Amino acid sequence: MDVTATLSLGDPLEPARKATAEMLRTRDHSFSLPQPFYNDERLFQLDMQEIFHKEWLIAGMTCEIPTKGNFLTLQIGDNPVIVLRGAEGQIHAFHNVCRHRGSRLCVSDKGKVAKLVCPYHQWTYELDGRLLFAGTEMGADFDMKDYSLKPVHVKTAGGYIFISLAENPPAIDDFLRTLEHYMEPYDMENTKVAVQTTIKEAANWKLVIENNRECYHCNGSHPELLNTLLEWDDVTDPRASQAFKDQVAACTTAWEAEKIPYAHASFGLRNRIVRMPLLQGTVSMTMDGKQGSKKLMGRIRNPDLGSMRILHLPHSWNHCMGDHLIVFTVWPISAQETVVTTKWLVHKDAVEGVDYDVARLREVWDATNDQDRRLAEENQRGINSTAYQPGPYSKTYEFGVINFLDWYSERMLNNLGEESAHARLVSEK
Repeated sequence: MDVTATLSLGDPLEPARKATAEMLRTRDHSFSLPQPFYNDERLFQLDMQEIFHKEWLIAGMTCEIPTKGNFLTLQIGDNPVIVLRGAEGQIHAFHNVCRHRGSRLCVSDKGKVAKLVCPYHQWTYELDGRLLFAGTEMGADFDMKDYSLKPVHVKTAGGYIFISLAENPPAIDDFLRTLEHYMEPYDMENTKVAVQTTIKEAANWKLVIENNRECYHCNGSHPELLNTLLEWDDVTDPRASQAFKDQVAACTTAWEAEKIPYAHASFGLRNRIVRMPLLQGTVSMTMDGKQGSKKLMGRIRNPDLGSMRILHLPHSWNHCMGDHLIVFTVWPISAQETVVTTKWLVHKDAVEGVDYDVARLREVWDATNDQDRRLAEENQRGINSTAYQPGPYSKTYEFGVINFLDWYSERMLNNLGEESAHARLVSEK
């Protein structure tokens, strides 16, 4: 028996696995989760092992590594990863771990290299992961072919880089083909990140996602956001007025004329793309609703594209407008700590200070992110109380939260080797 199999016999998380599966099988799907899902460190470790180590994650944007040798790094739980552009434009992803004694190879967030050189003992790797140099000290019987970097699954579509640490990741190609189609007008290879922010929230990652998946709280908490954002994103929403439906009809006529994709696209509960108008008279998520960048994206000629909203569970939401895009990713740190990264992208030829002002570009979402941080942190503090018990969601305002937790429950049970009748029903939709 190998070491891994031997250790698994004494898996300290085994009781937590059984308890987690039981809580998910028996939970009320219209209520929030039991307390351990939001604050228990053992359950957090299961979230990392069974969700973040097995699902597809957005590592970054292809424009961030535009030429050979450009790289970016990220941390998924305890796993450092490097994503880089190799020969002939191919994008690779590897565990950012030297095959000698395990040191991290790249220690900066981004950069450009000719080769990957370990700072510890200078083992040197080609951009495709092959070991090129280990010195003469390793002996005559040392075979460099046995010590290439360990690869990470990587796929690209529509300017996004997706990675998965899983040995056999879930199917995603149908969504990626659709994403490529919807992102075509933006010409994402000719964009750049104008500015990026990272904030740490003292809250479980699921609370961060739950907060994003509903706008029940928006009217009382997000005045800057509601300068432009309409609270609903579907004409079938019972709250949608006739005036809103008329606005949608007028916008779709204009979008069709410019051959801009807009029809709703859903892939189970994990992925969703929907283009909806912004508040009438506004064209971008800025304080005054006017363009944040004078230079429009790709082949777009009409700035009034509304917001194309892209959902990718477990950790990303996006807003794509005619003049700029905003990409959000959520990264769990511990049971009650989460990092949220926000990137604002513009046309690569847009000039800062001429075509766009960074402070103006980020003003709305800086305010919104900070407001959401405080809401999530207060949510966490309340959930930690002995008085907490799961509470009911609004099926009208919080259907997105219900959908997220149904997806989470299905994936967690599936990855734990379990399944419930409800999870089976959801997976068949």
